Amino acid sequence: MNSGPLRRMGVIERFAGILPVSDKTPVITLLEGSTPLIEAVNIKKSLGVSFDIYLKYEGMNPTGSFKDRGMTVAVSKAAEKGSRAVICASTGNTSASASAYAVRGGMKSIVVIPEGAIALGKLSQALIHGASVVAVKGNFDRCLEIVKDICENYEVEMVNSINPFRIEGQKTAAYEVFQDLGRMPDYQFMPVGNAGNITAYWKGYREISESGGCTPPRMMGFQASGAAPIVEGRVFDNPETVATAIRIGNPASWKKAEEARDESGGVIESVTDSEILSAWRELACLEGVFAEPASAASLAGLKKSLSAGDIPEGFDGEAVLVLTGHGLKDPGRAVESVDPPGVVEADIEEVARAAGL
Repeated sequence: MNSGPLRRMGVIERFAGILPVSDKTPVITLLEGSTPLIEAVNIKKSLGVSFDIYLKYEGMNPTGSFKDRGMTVAVSKAAEKGSRAVICASTGNTSASASAYAVRGGMKSIVVIPEGAIALGKLSQALIHGASVVAVKGNFDRCLEIVKDICENYEVEMVNSINPFRIEGQKTAAYEVFQDLGRMPDYQFMPVGNAGNITAYWKGYREISESGGCTPPRMMGFQASGAAPIVEGRVFDNPETVATAIRIGNPASWKKAEEARDESGGVIESVTDSEILSAWRELACLEGVFAEPASAASLAGLKKSLSAGDIPEGFDGEAVLVLTGHGLKDPGRAVESVDPPGVVEADIEEVARAAGL
């Protein structure tokens, strides 16, 4: 018997009890969250390990990245406050998310980007949502400084991850991992750029631990070697990496990320662009998961940790790898990495031969 359509909830409705919202908060949602936790059976076999590996595939959020979790809360709270415009500095994913949620809430969105440093797939999202996009001759960190100054002088709400409501929304991913596994994972591997995401996951895991007495995972964060300020303890004035989503030289949540690392007994290390791209291809070719290049820093980090002995021999628990965004965020990189298909005559034998049958 048909009891009616299944009603899907977004982050705010699903996790209202742990979020700073009330009946007065207008819920601006695109039904984000509830992203899959995919068991990576082929990668486990390829690595020859005894522990289980899971992929938290945040590319399945509405605008294709984890940013939507925090943006639904930040934009909803901005609407509650009466704001008519939101602004962000972005390397891509934040701009796409902010623009989509702003238009959903009837607000103007303004995006400040570093000139020539954003994948076109991401920038096109902000533009199609009608955002006012301004490119600045400078890096992301300079863009963020400008956005902060604008917010002090104009009536516009900042929705970068230094907005605490963003962190609150993003912490819900930790709750989902816990609910899907039925327990805490032992390790979590993830990319680190502006460091808001590792901060948010740790906040979520810590809250779960404090309420239930279970041990949170070790937070294993990885930056690109050409943009590794936390690893090297210095600001990168000109960060460079193919992983544009983590091309950050002076992370806004630097200290919070270090707290997550230290309190969890984890690490924040770096991986090379070559290691990132190799892991990116493995995710696609072994598991059928197409993620943006920055996401693959998590798998590259797992492989580096295995080589370094950071995971004990014989460990048989669980490791979660966070994949922050969908591969269609950076289609140009995928096109560059493959050969175009060969062309044959429209003949069954020729097609079969070309296909290797």
